[in-house]
Amino acid sequence: MGTEISIYLWHEDPDRARQAVDAIFAEVERLDRLMSTYKEDSRISEINREAASRPVVAGDELFNLIERSLDIAVLTHGAFDITYDSVGQHYDFREGRRPDAETIADEIGKIDYRFVSLGDDGTVAFREAGVRINLGGIAKGYAVERGVEIARRYGVRHARVTAGGDTRLLGDRRGTPWMVGIQNPRNEDAVAVTIPLESEAISTSGDYERFFEEDGERFHHIIVPSTGAPAGEVHSATVIGPDAVITDALSTSVFVLGVEQGLTLISTLPDYEGIVIDANGQMFYSTGLQPPE
Repeated sequence: MGTEISIYLWHEDPDRARQAVDAIFAEVERLDRLMSTYKEDSRISEINREAASRPVVAGDELFNLIERSLDIAVLTHGAFDITYDSVGQHYDFREGRRPDAETIADEIGKIDYRFVSLGDDGTVAFREAGVRINLGGIAKGYAVERGVEIARRYGVRHARVTAGGDTRLLGDRRGTPWMVGIQNPRNEDAVAVTIPLESEAISTSGDYERFFEEDGERFHHIIVPSTGAPAGEVHSATVIGPDAVITDALSTSVFVLGVEQGLTLISTLPDYEGIVIDANGQMFYSTGLQPPE
């Protein structure tokens, strides 16, 4: 999934613990084969190639995740949009390449989650040619949720599964909370804030994850669907809640929306909280995380 996957868990039986870890890593590899746009033989690559000309059978798992993505697009008024990849595919953060203004102008009209049509028969179709979907803003959250589900099957009661900026916690840290740090966006060796959590998901989207700099400007991987350019109002957005699929998508959404609109969105979701670090390094909290006066 283009990121580091880490698993911490406890089990009274060391062999069962190793089996659980192996099973979780195998599951992540399976999901990568299904959902990676970098693999030509993945199901999502088939959808991107064919769905503008014919409905493509997605399979229950991928279909359901695309459906959830479209629901979140509606919730966020398009701040989260899996069709961003028509522009996103032209960025190469390893090589330091970005699309020019002409390319963005040609491709921006293909970004609209409403171009994705889901059939009752489990198929996905695109209403416009050139539309591409990418689940990079939600798939890692799904992967860590699946990891915790597998850990439970092996009798694990205390675990942490992390994929990049997405973490899912199972239980506590054997008697104490898990202490989860949010990285300082401008110092990879420093933590901006540490939060005690149990049986929660936490996702952080930051402009320091995949980026390059050009003439003093930072170009990163979180694209504003309406412009095709990287979002610039904040350095990182963190969302905490019970479901890593949702926290993953919401952290991206809040990053795109910015401090005011992003935290307003979080305030409408009773089970979720957020922390945003803006472009000046100032930290903002959603209502439920603010200390009492």
